[in-house]
Amino acid sequence: MKPSAESELVLPESFLMGAATSAHQVEGNNVSSDWWALENSSDTFVTEPSGDAADSFHRWPEDMDLLRDLGFNAYRFSIEWARIEPERGRVSKAAVAHYRAMVRGALERGLTPVVTLHHFTSPRWFGEHGGWAAPDAAELFAAYTRTALDVLRAGVRHVATINEPNMVALMYAIRRHAAEHGWSGAAGAGENGAAAGGLGAVEPAADITQSLIRAHRAASTVLKAADLGLQVGWTVANQVYQAEPGARRTADAYARPREDVFLEAAREDDWIGVQAYTRHLIGPGGPLPVPEGAETTLTGWEFYPEALGEAVRHTARLLPGIPILVTENGIATGDDERRIAYTARALASLADAMRDGIDVRGYLHWSALDNYEWGTYRPTFGLIAVDPRTFARTPKQSAHWLGALARSRRIPGAPAGVPALRLG
Repeated sequence: MKPSAESELVLPESFLMGAATSAHQVEGNNVSSDWWALENSSDTFVTEPSGDAADSFHRWPEDMDLLRDLGFNAYRFSIEWARIEPERGRVSKAAVAHYRAMVRGALERGLTPVVTLHHFTSPRWFGEHGGWAAPDAAELFAAYTRTALDVLRAGVRHVATINEPNMVALMYAIRRHAAEHGWSGAAGAGENGAAAGGLGAVEPAADITQSLIRAHRAASTVLKAADLGLQVGWTVANQVYQAEPGARRTADAYARPREDVFLEAAREDDWIGVQAYTRHLIGPGGPLPVPEGAETTLTGWEFYPEALGEAVRHTARLLPGIPILVTENGIATGDDERRIAYTARALASLADAMRDGIDVRGYLHWSALDNYEWGTYRPTFGLIAVDPRTFARTPKQSAHWLGALARSRRIPGAPAGVPALRLG
C-alpha cells in the first residue's frame, strides 16, 4: 500500500536534496594524511588500506554528472587539509586549484556545494605535532581555514568546519584507553564498536572536546570575517539515546558529554548538521545491546530508520531557532530494497518533524558512492556502486528512487504498517 498524496510533504524550492562523501573515503592515495600513515603502518589494526578508494580525486566530474542526472540539487564533499597543507606552512596551490574546480563544477551542474573543512583526517604533521591535543591546535586549524577561503570564494555558501567532533573526541578517548589497557583493536572502534567491546563507559576526551570547540569557533571567526556570505556550522553524530523505563536521568547524563555539549556549542552558528543512522537504548545501568532478534546492518547497527526524526527533534529542542541540515543519513547494506525501505521511513520521520514546525533546510544521504569505511570496504552505504578494479560507477535503484523524490520535491508519508514515532 502506497502513502496517499495527502500525506506527502511538499518541499520548498530552496530545500537541498542530495548526497554526501568525504575526501579520504573516496579520493584515494591521501598519502600525506594521518590515516594513510595509520593504514600502512606495520602494526596497524586496519583490515585493509584505503589505496585508490573510489578514485574520485580524478573522477569527481563523473560523480557530479551522475548526481545531477539522477535529479539531486546538492552535493556535500570535504576538502582535504593533508593535500592542501602536506607539510606545515607549505600550501599546495595545485590542491587549492583542484578543490576550487570542484566547487565550480558543482555549481555548473546545478549542485549546491556543502563543503566540509575537516572530515576525520588531518595532515600527518598535525598528528605528529599532537593533533587536537596540541595547545595550538585551534590556531593551526584557523590558519588552514584562511587558506581554504581561496576554495570557498569560488561560490560556496554552506560550510561545515568539523565533521562529527563528538566521534573525534571519542576516538581519542578510546585510543588512550587502549594504550592503557593494551588493546590495539580498540583504536578503530566508533560509538557502536566501543559498546560492543565493553567500552560503553568511555566518553569523549574532555580536553579534546574543548580543543575542537575552540577550533570550531576560531575557524568560524575566520570564515565570517571573510565577508563572503558564508553560512557556517558543524555536524554532530546524533546517537538517539532512548531511555528504558526508570533510566531517564542515566540517559541524559550519558548523552551530555557524547552529544549534547557539541550541539550546544552550535548556538551561535548559522546551521547545525544532524547525522543519524540508528538508536541506542539506555537502561538504568547504562547502554544496552541491540535488542534480540532486531534486524541489523552490515555495521552491526540496528535497522531503525526513525532515528532520523528523533535526532532532528532532539537537536531542535536543544537549539531552538537554529536551522538544521541533515548532512548524513543512510544504511550499510548489500540489499538495495532494504536501503529504499530504510530511507523511505527515515524521510517520513523527517517530514513528520518538519510538519511540526522544525526548520530543516536539506537532506544529504550518506553516501553518494560505496566507499572506504575506515578500515574496510565491506559496509556499502552508497547510492552508486563502484567497481573496485575498473572504478565503473553504477547507480542503484535507490539512487533513481531518491533522485526522483528530489526532482519532485516531495517526501512521501510513512509506509503502511510502520509504527508510530517514539518520542520518549
